[in-house]
Amino acid sequence: MNHPLLDLPPLTAARFASIERGVAELLGTRQDVVITQGEALLPLEGCIRSGARPGSTALNIVTGPYGTTFGNWLRDCGATVVDLAVPYDTAVTAAQVAEALEQHPEIDFVSLVHAEAATGNTNPIAEIGEVVRAHGALFMLDAVASVGAEALLPDAWGVDLCVIGAQKAMGGPAGVSMVSVSERAWARFAQNPAAPRRSYLSLLDWKERWIDGGRTALPHAPAQLEMLALEACLERISTEGLTAVEARHAAAARATRAGAAALGVAPYVAVAAQAAPVATTLRVPGASAVVAKALSVDPSVPLAAGGGALAEEMLRVNHYGAAADLPVVRASLTALAVALSADPTEAVAAATAAW
Repeated sequence: MNHPLLDLPPLTAARFASIERGVAELLGTRQDVVITQGEALLPLEGCIRSGARPGSTALNIVTGPYGTTFGNWLRDCGATVVDLAVPYDTAVTAAQVAEALEQHPEIDFVSLVHAEAATGNTNPIAEIGEVVRAHGALFMLDAVASVGAEALLPDAWGVDLCVIGAQKAMGGPAGVSMVSVSERAWARFAQNPAAPRRSYLSLLDWKERWIDGGRTALPHAPAQLEMLALEACLERISTEGLTAVEARHAAAARATRAGAAALGVAPYVAVAAQAAPVATTLRVPGASAVVAKALSVDPSVPLAAGGGALAEEMLRVNHYGAAADLPVVRASLTALAVALSADPTEAVAAATAAW
């Protein structure tokens, strides 16, 4: 018996290339785009292992949990790592980055997360990119949580490696990820004898076997379901308009902060300009128990407790894709209010007014 999700014809090189062009259009980039068959940690590790090596020095900017992971990979590659860490409830500034680069002129690689969905902060990449570009270092940006939720302009901001995933604000599949690669980055990879080859981590394999080959023959069979879902995701964003999608996420975050304030709940990221539109984080004592109670009221709401040590002090209201919607924000605030033994009326009204 035929099944529409199982009995699929092979994905052609032409269709794969078409989806690739859709990603480039989404990012507004003229750089090469590589679609990798796995969650975004795959290209992030691939970028670091291709760009870092013994003798290089990396500035690893830590504004959330992923920065720690990046630092570990960089050290494992033999690079000297300078960590610039800031509290998870704030953003790093371009001045702080400039100071680190001035103190360590040997830095030739910079890694940073744009928006931290886990902690709800976002960093000023335009200003930071200008500083990094003036210094001359290669700039890798994890934009998995920011793409679709806020402005992302890798070419204009001087980003050499911009990694994105579809599972958050894009509202797409989790099993496929993408990275735009500048000419400077390709040159850096080619000069690194330790860069992964014949490996899922290898971006150079994709360049040599796919891009340089004219995109006529795929290096391996792509994950069809994820690729088709990514294609549908890109089409949906194009239909709504990227500006409208970003505005919807900004409205969801603004409304959630207003509703939480009406409940007397403080935001985890105090400065609104430093708060990521993809998820609103709130300071709630006993957060894991509060989330469990809220989900018992309404299992559909996108609430989650913070990870690790934050599980008892922070909860997150996700605005991923379709969840960036006023009815979802209202439902989330209502469930949260009930879990806190509060009346949701004022919170819902404040959110509606702020939207």
